[in-house]
Parts: sequence; structure tokens; C-alpha cells
Amino acid sequence: QVQLVESGGGLVQAGGSLRLSCAASGSISSINTMGWYRQVPGKQRELVATITTGGSTNYADSVKGRFTISRDNVKNTVYLQMNSLQPEDTAVYYCKAVRFLLIYWGQGTQVTVSS
Repeated sequence: QVQLVESGGGLVQAGGSLRLSCAASGSISSINTMGWYRQVPGKQRELVATITTGGSTNYADSVKGRFTISRDNVKNTVYLQMNSLQPEDTAVYYCKAVRFLLIYWGQGTQVTVSS
């Protein structure tokens, strides 16, 4: 089992920044891809950004140039630096880890961007 704990969400004004963290624990060996997804009520959970163990990244078009995903393999933590936040970025942000084709999710952290 892999446990994921997110932190760093909150309320910020449009144009501001937040940094999310996701710490993995448990059976963390062989975790490959980690990433961030977000969900608003009534909509499907959507990709924000992912990063592999080797550092390859993938971003949703809507966040390219504003968000940066990074990973500390020693601390088993993945980060999401979010800059130039907009009200449409308001959502619950979930951390995801993939290990041996099994998917694990964190509990989510709320990000609210006021206009």
C-alpha cells in the first residue's frame, strides 16, 4: 500500500501563487509516475501534471507556463508550484501515484482562487 498526504492548498487572490506538496509513504519502492489532478463539483477529475521517476513531465494545456511539477525522490515527495492562479483553477487537487499498475490517490486539498 502507498499512502499519499497532500498539503499546501488554501485561498489566494487571482494572480497569486501556491505550492502543493504530496508526501508518499508505505510501499514506496517502484513508484513510477506521480502527478496532480483536480476536480470541481459536477465534473470529471482532470489531469494537471505528471512526472516520472526519471523526471519526464506532462502538463495540461491550461496550466502550461504557469504550473511546474517537481519531485524529490529522496523525500518521496512531489510538488506543484502554481503561479498566476486564476479563478478557473479553483478545485480540489489530488495527488496520484502509480506503482506496478496500481493507482493510489491522496485525500485532496482545496485550492480556491478569488477574483
